Amino acid sequence: MSMRHIFKQGTDPAAPVLLLLHGTGGTEHDLLSLADAISPESSVLSVRGNVLENGMPRFFRRLAEGVFDLEDLVFRTEELNTFLDTAAEERGFDRRNIVAIGYSNGANIAASLLFHYKDALRGAILHHPMVPIRGKQLPELADVPVFIGAGTNDPICRPEETEELTALLNGAGASVNVHWERFGHQLTGTEVAAAAQWYRESIQ
Repeated sequence: MSMRHIFKQGTDPAAPVLLLLHGTGGTEHDLLSLADAISPESSVLSVRGNVLENGMPRFFRRLAEGVFDLEDLVFRTEELNTFLDTAAEERGFDRRNIVAIGYSNGANIAASLLFHYKDALRGAILHHPMVPIRGKQLPELADVPVFIGAGTNDPICRPEETEELTALLNGAGASVNVHWERFGHQLTGTEVAAAAQWYRESIQ
């Protein structure tokens, strides 16, 4: 299935392709400034979710706030993974050299890619993610660096949720760095700056 997206060719073909995944109600235009801040020389693949909730784009359905439709999550994760395979072939970039940058719902689908598919992502920047699915054996994630931006007072992604996600990713071999702030579920400039610093140290 196709997904509405923007592809912007970068100046360095060896740099990771940045996969941008918006939050609920966002579009493929929302996170373009993050790509410029984190790796301006990278190609960018910014995707819009195929699910609508009261007219707001999302990457998968939910049953209530913080309660995911797990059947749809699995289906939409496969849909996104297949789309990445196709996009890499059509656009001529290395499928194994994708770093996801997701916020909220977009961070959750990026985490779900890590939970379901080995080698789906080279690394990930997850701004305010939740645990996408529980009771699942994660694939081997050795050498996969992950940045998590979290809020000590985030009402949607509570600190315990962040710590559980960190433990699950670490248990699969991923290298996880958590950056804490006190701005609730908001994505701040200082959090983006921390992600950019982490990217320079961990990805390049």
